Amino acid sequence: MRLKRTIAGWFGGDDPRPAGPGERKGAGVAGGALVFSGAGEDGAWREKGYAALARSGFMQNPVVYRSVRLIAESAAAIPTVLYDGAEEVAGHPIIELLRRPNGGSDGAALIEALCGHLLLSGNAYLEAAGLEGQVQALHALRPDRIRIVEGQDGWPEAYEYRAGAALRRIAAETGSERPPLLLHLRLFHPLADLTGYAPLAAAQAALELHNAASRWNKSLLDNSARPSGALVYQPADGGNLSPEQFERLKAELDSGYSGPARAGRPMLLEGGLDWKAMALSPKDMDFVEARNGAARDIALAFGVPPMLLGIPGDLTYANYAEANRAFFRLTVLPLITRLTGAIGDWLGGHFEAPSLRLSVDLDRVEGLSAEREARWDRVASADFLSRAEKREAVGYGAEG
Repeated sequence: MRLKRTIAGWFGGDDPRPAGPGERKGAGVAGGALVFSGAGEDGAWREKGYAALARSGFMQNPVVYRSVRLIAESAAAIPTVLYDGAEEVAGHPIIELLRRPNGGSDGAALIEALCGHLLLSGNAYLEAAGLEGQVQALHALRPDRIRIVEGQDGWPEAYEYRAGAALRRIAAETGSERPPLLLHLRLFHPLADLTGYAPLAAAQAALELHNAASRWNKSLLDNSARPSGALVYQPADGGNLSPEQFERLKAELDSGYSGPARAGRPMLLEGGLDWKAMALSPKDMDFVEARNGAARDIALAFGVPPMLLGIPGDLTYANYAEANRAFFRLTVLPLITRLTGAIGDWLGGHFEAPSLRLSVDLDRVEGLSAEREARWDRVASADFLSRAEKREAVGYGAEG
């Protein structure tokens, strides 16, 4: 009789948790060989909420972390401009409020928080606080602390915000022309009327694959960078290992061959013992490409060119500058334009100035400098345009 035991179990592969549904642990006899194995966690896909996605994504996955930070910081770095019709308004209280929304953060931090909430949750909440009907501060509220209270007509009646043991109820309608104190921003959700769908939720399968690959790499390193295998005992006399011999062999493997510091150490096998590999190598599994493919799927869900994240295998753009321009045009500008438009209309109602419009200053976006220079060169070389027409074509008014 031959005795087998997977080395993965000896090198930390045994899971101390109780076996769950669809999971098998322990020993079993098959084909005259004693095999110890674990089937691993249940691979069923489960939709995760904001807290779970934030932990497994932003807080544990470098691709998600960098994608969210890249989008949020790029959006927050774009200057905002307030217009009344076609005229730019300077020194308005709305501009000052957005520059310093509250005593704990500046305007860039507020935009970063709103972008992060939208990308990880699909929802973002902005609350206005003030005295005697005048808005004095703005606060971004965490989406997982908000519960939407539906009315009989199916539309939001109120928002409940819970922080610890404290619970506040914020009305969704004021009963007057003044807008509510809470602004709810959400991305499109095909199956929900009141909440948005997060880009990270669409990439959840790729996120789990990428995280599992990282854990597999760590486990492989802990196991002396070797795949799992088995020691096969085939003595000439047909006997079996005694329990004492089995425990001694296990202890020697744990102490002498596990861990990165002992990687590559030759194994000394006594008579009747033979090593048999039981797993495919990472190359055979196309492991690296699978991990890079998962990283590209995550970047795709966020709208970030993989080239900007250092992910190999992306041939969509000819160079880094082209990828950066596409990132600003297709991802950052639509997001910040939507944010500024909604916030401007909401604050305009609070300041009783519905004609005010909040937008972004494209002439100060560094990521679009190449496009801006090319446009100026084309306009400057147009001999059929007057000086005033050229100024108007590039976004400047007539000379004063």
